[in-house]
Amino acid sequence: MNQSNCDFSPMKQTVKDELSQVIMSLQQSIEAMDTEANCLLSDFEKIKEKFITIEMQAATFYLNCYLSPFTEKYPELSNCVQNMSKRRHGGLIVIQREDALDSFLKPGIHIGADLTHSLLESIFFPGNPLHDGAVLVSHNKIVSAANVLPLSDIYTGEKKLGTRHRAAIGLSERSDALIMVVSEETGRISFAFNGNLHPITPHGIL
Repeated sequence: MNQSNCDFSPMKQTVKDELSQVIMSLQQSIEAMDTEANCLLSDFEKIKEKFITIEMQAATFYLNCYLSPFTEKYPELSNCVQNMSKRRHGGLIVIQREDALDSFLKPGIHIGADLTHSLLESIFFPGNPLHDGAVLVSHNKIVSAANVLPLSDIYTGEKKLGTRHRAAIGLSERSDALIMVVSEETGRISFAFNGNLHPITPHGIL
């Protein structure tokens, strides 16, 4: 994986600073336990939310690093998923990297068009016959739509993941592809890579 365009230093420093703040909060919570009247539940909730924020910031940075060597159109991808997130239009976008994907996909409909956010958004618009499957992107082109991906059997807690997220993880378990997902239920944006699913901040993808 080529990450020559990514400067990790600022991101690492930001994460270090924010983790230091979390450690300070944890230390304050430990000291507060000596006070019986103090309830720590709200402190725990704030610390948990901070960890989630740090994870999303780091994931957003790495997403840019993973995408930029393989497509010049990641600003278009960013605009697409942000607009879909606002409208809660579900979507599944596969960005091919080095591995061939033919043996892992059930092929959909050939598109063969330049990648633009408006075309991607129209494909995933509710009611479009192609909106339920995955779009395959290679370099700067939309190769095809309505592709079917292999599903992962992964669970999160007691709740089974939705089909889009299981499909994204399933393909990432079998290849080096990066798969972006927009949840129809919540509008949340995430990406699957190396068998893991990472939430990202909606406005920090570029």
